[in-house]
This record gives sequence, structure tokens and C-alpha cells, in this order.
Amino acid sequence: MDKIYKLLLVEDDNALGYLLSEYLGMKGFAITWAKDAAEGLLKTKTNVFDLAILDVMLPDMDGFELSQKIKSINPELPFIFLTARSLKIDVLKGFSLGAVDYLKKPIDEEELVVRINALLARLVNTEEQETRVSQYEIGDYILNMDNFELNYKGQHIKLTGKEFDLLALLAKNKNQLCTHKEILTTVWDKNDYFNKKSLNVFISHLRKHLGQDPKLGIVNVSRRGFMLRVEEE
Repeated sequence: MDKIYKLLLVEDDNALGYLLSEYLGMKGFAITWAKDAAEGLLKTKTNVFDLAILDVMLPDMDGFELSQKIKSINPELPFIFLTARSLKIDVLKGFSLGAVDYLKKPIDEEELVVRINALLARLVNTEEQETRVSQYEIGDYILNMDNFELNYKGQHIKLTGKEFDLLALLAKNKNQLCTHKEILTTVWDKNDYFNKKSLNVFISHLRKHLGQDPKLGIVNVSRRGFMLRVEEE
């Protein structure tokens, strides 16, 4: 299973907002629905989103202005406009403000999902090309992402595929909580009881592999997940 993408939907029409949030939720997205611009801005300040879907015609502020306020908070957040206005000048204005897409109402839910998936795939590919790292430094260990090896002061430590994927995820988020759900869906592709049992076994293996550096530890955050804690020198 792929990452669960978090979408912000700002739509004041109750019927359409409910329909889109339910439909997108059924398609595997995590939806936060705001019913006006003020609520949308507040959600942007208190949450991290992968994509914003903004209605142009909002009661307290138009979507164009809202998009610029959102960009001042999170310049990297891509956004799509939804609008009943079909004038070419409005479409051009939307793109000139940085929109990655522009859909006209009435909204075809299936088309919206196709466009969202295409946009996210493109953004993720660009992001991976820009941010891909060749190795992670974990205390005195080095996890080499090119040859899938864990090294400790010249010593090569053999990892299984699952051990490598799990350690890579923890290393990428070192000193941050990785929830059980995030780990299981990323490494095992499925969040269930049996895989959770397997996770505990693999955590035990990784603790042994990392045991030569006292600055490291994989912390069990009760009922929530695990954290790779690295003490900075």
C-alpha cells in the first residue's frame, strides 16, 4: 500500500463538500474539510498537507486570495482550484498564481481522483529526484541506500530486505515517531495483527545490529509506534 496522502478541501457548499470528502476518503486519501477560507487557513497552520483543493467562490475570501495566504504559510503546498466560473481570464489567473490544476464545476469525482493521483505522482517523482540520499548516518553506523548495506566502522552487517526497509524508514525519521500504521503499510504493505507481531521481531533484530553504539536506541512508544533515537554529540 502506498503512502496515505493528506488533502485539504476548502469548499463552502455543504452537499459538494460532503460528497467530495466522502468519495476521496473512500479512495484512500486522508481528507480535512474546511467550509470557509478562515477555517482553511487555520487547518494549514496546524496540519501538514500534501495537496490543497480550493473552491474559488468562498463566502469570506475568494480562493485566489486564499491560495496566496496559504503559500505564505507553506510555499511548497500545491493546490487545485475548483470553480463554476469558466471565463478564460479566471483560468489563466489561477495558473498564474501557481495552481497545479483547475477543474470546472460540476465536478466529476472520478476525473478529480485521476488528476490528483497524476499530480501527486509527478510531485513525488520530482521530490525523490531532488531529495534522494545515498546513505544515512546513524551514530557510528552508515546505512548505504545504494548497496543496501549497514556498516559499522568498516564492518559490513548483513540485513534482510525487511530489516533494511524498516531501518531505512526509522533512519529517515530519526528522533521522530513512526507509528505502527505507517511502518506496517510502508514495509509490509498491510496493517494487521500478524504483521504487527512480525514488526516486534524485526525491531528486536535491529536493536542487536545497532547494539555496538551506546548512543543509539529504538524506543517503543507505547501503543503508538517506534522511534530511532540518536543522541547528538
